[in-house]
Amino acid sequence: MNHGEVKGAQTSSREMAQSDTNRVATLAMRANLDSLYLLMDKLYRRNPGEWKKSGADRDEVVKRVREAVELRQLWPELQGKRDIAAMALALSPDFKGDRVAAFIYATADMIIVAHEGKIEFFLIDGLDAQHLYNAARNVEIAAWILSSRRNAAGQPLLLADESGPGGRNLSFEREFGKIVGRLDLMAQFITEKYRRAGISYVQNLLGGSFLQFLPVR
Repeated sequence: MNHGEVKGAQTSSREMAQSDTNRVATLAMRANLDSLYLLMDKLYRRNPGEWKKSGADRDEVVKRVREAVELRQLWPELQGKRDIAAMALALSPDFKGDRVAAFIYATADMIIVAHEGKIEFFLIDGLDAQHLYNAARNVEIAAWILSSRRNAAGQPLLLADESGPGGRNLSFEREFGKIVGRLDLMAQFITEKYRRAGISYVQNLLGGSFLQFLPVR
């Protein structure tokens, strides 16, 4: 039975200015943003009242969020806040705006900030493993708040995962888990990169002294 196949991204001339680490970081960032956009779609399906707060249609709101994220623009309802301050406001029980848009924007912004404010990475760019690790923990915290915090009326901030007679829908939890997993893997990869660089240096020194072939005639 054919279950599909792995498909890589199309080759671009921009890759000439990317190391293997840069390329992996770029692919992971794109996958994490796509996961957040998928979560936005799922959350709007379960919480249609949120996008209606803007007065625009759903597709237009989605387009605005994506543009604000990728062009690094401020989101008006977040009062100029970014990063974890924006996340805290978006998940506040008193927040009155479109919580789905604010939450997705804020989470995406936090992840981008953890990547030194960039979405695409090149040879001059570097990443901090601890920042990526912290971002993963922030996503875990946000997912927990989303599933447990209530507003003043005692209702969930947003309807997400559910459990009922028809079974359990954990698609939100799984998508959050993918984001956390990618961030943790990138943090470990960056740490391993510097550790391996030291080992390779020692190996080269040893190789130069002890692993040379000897003349036989």
